[in-house]
Amino acid sequence: MPGTLFLIPNTLGPTEAVSGALDHVIPRQVQALTARLDYFVAENAKTARAFLKLIAIDNPLHKPLQEIDIAELNVNTPPSALSALLAPLLAGRDCGLVSEAGVPAVADPGADLVRLAHQHGIAVRPLVGPSSLLLAVMASGLNGQSFAFNGYLPTDAAHRIKRIKELEQRSIKERQTQLLIETPYRNAAMLEALVGACQPGTLICVATDLSLATETIRTLSAKEWKSQLSAGTAPDFHKKPTVFLLLG
Repeated sequence: MPGTLFLIPNTLGPTEAVSGALDHVIPRQVQALTARLDYFVAENAKTARAFLKLIAIDNPLHKPLQEIDIAELNVNTPPSALSALLAPLLAGRDCGLVSEAGVPAVADPGADLVRLAHQHGIAVRPLVGPSSLLLAVMASGLNGQSFAFNGYLPTDAAHRIKRIKELEQRSIKERQTQLLIETPYRNAAMLEALVGACQPGTLICVATDLSLATETIRTLSAKEWKSQLSAGTAPDFHKKPTVFLLLG
């Protein structure tokens, strides 16, 4: 009988290595289940081991960390390698799919493994944990009934502006909140592009370091953000994971 593919949430940023540090974002039941697994698929084996060390503080691991198998699945993994990652599950072994941050298979290469698991009749169990996208929608005050995640926008300035205007028009037409992310060191450039491309009344939310002690969330109109930037009061989000949302 095949094993089960557990989709295991990770923290959204650095976490202190003390007892109870994970409890505010990852339920104890999820921690305990994670601790009993000895096969994982992760974007990066090193960071997955660091996560398991945090789990082990309050939940003894089923095996010593050095005996736990961690296979990598990331943007460099060829599709032909997925079958090998799934083989232990087909042989009856449970597996934990772990993202670098937040929930796996959402804006994450793990989705390919999940799809293949379904094709082979393997049970897939998503576990509760933090999602930066949903947390951002919750806290933005924008439309939570209809929203779309658009990932990264083009790096070319002209193409980025064009894409922002397209998303704004979709938002206006469908009354749909548009979500996007950016490489953290380009957050300032992204906010400036949003402010410059959007209509003055379009609402823009900037949600940074969600679930962390340094979390900040602000929703203002494009006109208000322009005034903030002109006054030199931009958000403190340089090199910090940030979700941007807009609603026209």
